[in-house]
Amino acid sequence: MTSLFGRLLHAPWFWGLVGILLLLVVNTVKDPAYLAVSVNPTTGLLTGNILDILRVSAPIIMISLGMTFVIATEGIDLSVGSMMAVGGAVAMQTLSDLNQPDSVGAMFAAIGLALLLAAVLGAVNGVLVAVFGLQPFIATLIMMLAARGIARVITGGQNTNATNEPFRQLANGQILGLPTSFVLAIAIVVLIALVMRRTALGLMIESIGINPSASRMAGIRPRPILIAVYVLAAVLASCGGLFTVSEVMTVSVSGTGNLMELDAILAVVIGGTSLAGGKFSILGSTVGALLIATLNKTVLFLGVPAAATPAFKAIVIIVLVLLQSERIRSLAFRRRVRGGPGSPTPDRASGSAAVKAVAR
Repeated sequence: MTSLFGRLLHAPWFWGLVGILLLLVVNTVKDPAYLAVSVNPTTGLLTGNILDILRVSAPIIMISLGMTFVIATEGIDLSVGSMMAVGGAVAMQTLSDLNQPDSVGAMFAAIGLALLLAAVLGAVNGVLVAVFGLQPFIATLIMMLAARGIARVITGGQNTNATNEPFRQLANGQILGLPTSFVLAIAIVVLIALVMRRTALGLMIESIGINPSASRMAGIRPRPILIAVYVLAAVLASCGGLFTVSEVMTVSVSGTGNLMELDAILAVVIGGTSLAGGKFSILGSTVGALLIATLNKTVLFLGVPAAATPAFKAIVIIVLVLLQSERIRSLAFRRRVRGGPGSPTPDRASGSAAVKAVAR
């Protein structure tokens, strides 16, 4: 039991869960009915703050999942927010042009075109990094600007709305009482986790992040894997954009996905994936995304002024990162051991060690 607790303390995602629980406790202290769930008499669907958190977490889970694999290869993708805008722009423009409010086929056409364009743009990112050798920061910074421009071209520079009930249900519908977007996001997480852990792909991604030269000598071809990673990140970001625009059925070419790449990076780091590349944690990134969503909801619920919001979020995240630090935990453990009752003094400890050495 003790060893299990010790492993939990060393798991970064555990501290993410602690952070989520603490934020929920703070909100509950302010409003005892914060966690209450009720039935909307008009729609017959469940409503509540918890369901709202799960709904808004779906896009963050998607972009964080893609960012996890990019960071595991010692890269970064600053274009995921713009990819969300591209996905949303393609979907809204397609649905607007088709003008079929109840057509499932129109929904699938919009989703397919959005994911296809995202895959092409992600492949461009991958080629710039893997083939031409550009730094991931520079390559994806270029794509961040280009993709946002593409979204403007698609919509004519205007915020675009559409009407399609099946597409709207992606965010506003429910499956077993849970938001549809959240259920789909978790299903995608599970599917990709199975692919990464049941095949060699996950190990190859980690090996490239740890030592690209050694991976190449071991027979791993980094270029196709890097391209695939950036394509996956772009497609997942486009999924996040689809979840976002389906909630309001409107895409804002300047607002959709704006600065979401920062939330994605924070979620991945909170989840325990190192920016230096190497091992990644899909569970950790998912918990980190849920934490970011809970934190955003808490900021609004507590009425934190807009000017103070970044500082409030920074304090919470810094505390969590410090709790994950091995150095901080080791210092706390040493102080507890040294100050604990019955702990040996330095002289006694050194004398005990000398006796043991003579006995040997």
